[in-house]
Amino acid sequence: MTTPVTVPGLRLTVLVGESDSWHHRPVYTEIVHRAHAAGLAGASVFRGIEGFGASSMIHTQRLLSLSEDLPVAVVIVDAEEAVRAFLPRITELTGDSPVTLDACEIVRNPGIRGDQE
Repeated sequence: MTTPVTVPGLRLTVLVGESDSWHHRPVYTEIVHRAHAAGLAGASVFRGIEGFGASSMIHTQRLLSLSEDLPVAVVIVDAEEAVRAFLPRITELTGDSPVTLDACEIVRNPGIRGDQE
């Protein structure tokens, strides 16, 4: 059995509304495609079930409310230099949306799925 190895990384999280768009395309989709084109390790989009932002309007998926603008989080984890180099590529997309950076550790399992030490 191989012991997992951790390496330092940086987590980028962008919080947008589900209906936010960029040239008739969802902002979250545009961020994911730009991350892919930049060669980042990966990007995931998570749809929130309830939340509010700067407008203080609560958006929810509850049946009686049926919001079409639920909160969406785009999360990208990679080496710090790769994430920081990517930030200027999304500045025009994020506007006043919250963008956070968090230091993290990336767990690698040598010998699994092509990871080799």
